[in-house]
Amino acid sequence: MVEYEVTVFTGKLDLASTFDDVYIKLVGSDESPRTQIPRKWIPSLKDTESHLSISCPKSLGKLVLVELQKQNRFFEDSWHPAKVEVKSPEGHTYHFPVYHWITDNEVHYIREGTALTVFEDKCSVDGYSREEEIKKQQKVYCWDVYEEGIPHCLKADGLTSLPYDIRFSFTKYAEITYTATTGLIELELIQIAECKKNFTCIEDISRLSHVHQSVTSDYVQKHWKDDAFFGYQFLNGVNPILIRRCTALPDNFGVTDEMVFSNGQHNLAEEMKKGNIFLCDYKLLDGVQPNTISRKKQYLMAPLILLQKTSDNKLMPIAIQLKQKPAKDNPIFLPTDSEYDWLLAKIFVRSANFNFYEVSVHLLRTHLLAEVFTVSLLRNLPMVHPLYKLLMPHTRYTLQINVLARQLLISQTGVLTRFAASGGKGVITILQKSLSSLTYSSLCIPDDIAERGLKDVPNFYYRDDGLKLWEIIFRFVKEILTSYYKTDAEVQKDSELQNWIHDIYEHGFLSQASTGIPQKFTTVDEMVKFVTMVIFTCSAQHSAVNSGQYDFGGWMPNSPTTMELAPPKEKGTTTEKTILETFPSVNTTVHAMATVWLLSKQSSDSIFLGQYPEKHFTERFPLLKIKEFQEELKKLSADIKARNSSLDLPYTYLDPECPGFPGTPGLEGGLFPLKGWPHPRRKRGSSERIVHRERRHGAQSTGAGTRSGSLRGFIVCL
Repeated sequence: MVEYEVTVFTGKLDLASTFDDVYIKLVGSDESPRTQIPRKWIPSLKDTESHLSISCPKSLGKLVLVELQKQNRFFEDSWHPAKVEVKSPEGHTYHFPVYHWITDNEVHYIREGTALTVFEDKCSVDGYSREEEIKKQQKVYCWDVYEEGIPHCLKADGLTSLPYDIRFSFTKYAEITYTATTGLIELELIQIAECKKNFTCIEDISRLSHVHQSVTSDYVQKHWKDDAFFGYQFLNGVNPILIRRCTALPDNFGVTDEMVFSNGQHNLAEEMKKGNIFLCDYKLLDGVQPNTISRKKQYLMAPLILLQKTSDNKLMPIAIQLKQKPAKDNPIFLPTDSEYDWLLAKIFVRSANFNFYEVSVHLLRTHLLAEVFTVSLLRNLPMVHPLYKLLMPHTRYTLQINVLARQLLISQTGVLTRFAASGGKGVITILQKSLSSLTYSSLCIPDDIAERGLKDVPNFYYRDDGLKLWEIIFRFVKEILTSYYKTDAEVQKDSELQNWIHDIYEHGFLSQASTGIPQKFTTVDEMVKFVTMVIFTCSAQHSAVNSGQYDFGGWMPNSPTTMELAPPKEKGTTTEKTILETFPSVNTTVHAMATVWLLSKQSSDSIFLGQYPEKHFTERFPLLKIKEFQEELKKLSADIKARNSSLDLPYTYLDPECPGFPGTPGLEGGLFPLKGWPHPRRKRGSSERIVHRERRHGAQSTGAGTRSGSLRGFIVCL
């Protein structure tokens, strides 16, 4: 007889243990007896280890998988094994990464941790095949169409239909349940949450933001009127992807030299030739139907903004046209106009920017695309595939966040519908138009910066930090993947890999060849670049457009969610009173502030880029590369902190060690109903168990009984 020493680790999640009987079988060239794992139920955030010995008549040869099976005893229970380690009689230790919730009585096949592509996998075991694993996954993760013309999504009848593996942890569930009840309370805005009046003075708006302020939000409140700060935000605000160098004026933007250079010292042709003129064009918003809020028509412009780089390296706005079609009642506003004419024009731009970036830049280009990458990953790659191991950590919470976003953000009763000019039909129109104009190159920051002509623009910290992050991620991805794919031919013959990218092309980009998204991979380089883009999108890009939402939007005049009056048809008619009447009402402002504040709160169980507590890779080489990846990110973080120490306004959103930079989108606040939804790790009817465990952990009720009548117990994640 020979002995195999087995250790089974239960995951580092609360409620991960089980009362049920659990069995294990080792499989190599032969099989071990089916053996019960000793029950060890400990409600702890540390790994729970179960040790056992399995006796076999002879050596099982090289182990290729283990079989795990749970059998219910008292009620339907769940179990989250993290990994299994087996020491063979020959002295070799095998690692079997699991990280999967087992809720049924079926046999679950867990492959040995060595990553294998389909063309090198020789595993042949009765009851298991890669193809069968993928078929089962495709029954669980199905595509659905939320609206025509936008990326397809995960089919889900509701939160309770979501697979356990993609739901929130108990920690996140508890935190956002608490946060949902206290957002307006913590901001001390609860008493005016239903006030539908307009502001009567700027000082009233100031009083709203006295509780929670950051270095940036304080700076924004002091400088929001400044032209230099207006220009700065196109580079380092929440929407750094629109601005581009202007080499020729659009036909519909009739700016003349006399308008912008009245002193005769410059002219547009020369300045454009020198590379000093820049354009921001919100043409994508043209034709979007504005929302109606509280039975009052709202206004959403599609402005064009011309900016000039000055000799002291500031980016200054020199002309603003608020609508796309030139007309007498659509004047071009200039810095030489009256104070209030010029200020109101900039405010209309900032409102357009809010609606553009929340829907097109944040929701579509990070959240919805991340969902496509994730669903395709789960449908096409088995757990033993190297790309599954590489990308799976970057998908955490993405699917549940997006399901909730569709229910509570962009639905007919969603937050955007209630408080933003683009809400309702406008959101879908923006998503459709954005997807139809989206390009692969715009998702790859080196290509995007080059195409927009921004390689040498000074003080562009999003570019500087983003390009360095891209290179670090690119090197990491290349070193990992080229260790599994030695030639282009190996990429071409990996059917699972090809199915993954084709699913993304078909369901994410709706088979639009104009996007430039690859339909298949023909070279190693193509694959490495695309996977780099996926990780960058799910981490760095999301952080860049999400983390500063309260910083730049908490002071409403800098980022109004809507405008309640039409823009002036002629100059010289705007007053301070006009501006206050154009601003969103008090209740819209209050809920917008609570929303962007909640979005900026970081979950305590966030996992940051480069940190992999779930060890899907087990071989020495990828583990070494992960360590090097972490060291490079640490060095970049130190460099960014050093740079920021000399800036009046630090740029922190792409610092890998700063709060707000998790490894995947959707780790911020989250949309979450407080009632009618069971804990994600437990079947209905097991309430006694949660009470017992909460008492063991000392959990207490928040006691927050006051709740905004408009939030209705929902917390919003844009």
